Amino acid sequence: GVYPTDLPRPIFAYVGRVAVEKNIEAFLKLELPGSKVIVGGGPALEELKEKYPDTTFTGPKFGEELARHYADADVFVFPSFTDTFGLVILEAAACGTPVAGFVAPGPQDILPNTGAGIVDNDLQKACLEALNLKREDARALAERYSWRACAEDFRRNLEPLPKERGRRFWHKLADLRKRAKERRRIAREKKAAQRAAK
Repeated sequence: GVYPTDLPRPIFAYVGRVAVEKNIEAFLKLELPGSKVIVGGGPALEELKEKYPDTTFTGPKFGEELARHYADADVFVFPSFTDTFGLVILEAAACGTPVAGFVAPGPQDILPNTGAGIVDNDLQKACLEALNLKREDARALAERYSWRACAEDFRRNLEPLPKERGRRFWHKLADLRKRAKERRRIAREKKAAQRAAK
């Protein structure tokens, strides 16, 4: 694993910007078994390092190394109340790591009834319950958010429209695309004519 072998398990990890608005202290204050890890950088990093010396702070990670940090954690903790979606939730899930979060936008929109995470007003309870979740359920959640799946979901959301209205929408969209293409062609021709005139 990416974490030192002497780091007590379970590992509860946060990945993201280390800033006050992310509510990271709500996580760091919790009484939890094992270890807490913060992956990321930001304006509150030095202050939190000083205040929570028992927490492992790795600094920012990217690419494969970041994926290994997600995958090696036992639970990904998302303490934010201000994020509107929380892409990191899906990143953790894609690495097979169950998620714990508050009942807030993001976690409550993505996690309920998936087996991939626990949302609760008591973050400690959510963290401890998330330890019992299956990693394959977390991965299954992430697979539901592929580009193809999102496009299909968007299309399905249009279906309640009366057929004629839905058809008009797609025809208007195609017409707008044609007009934009025509405007670009005319602009290219004008530029070519201006260059030729010089």
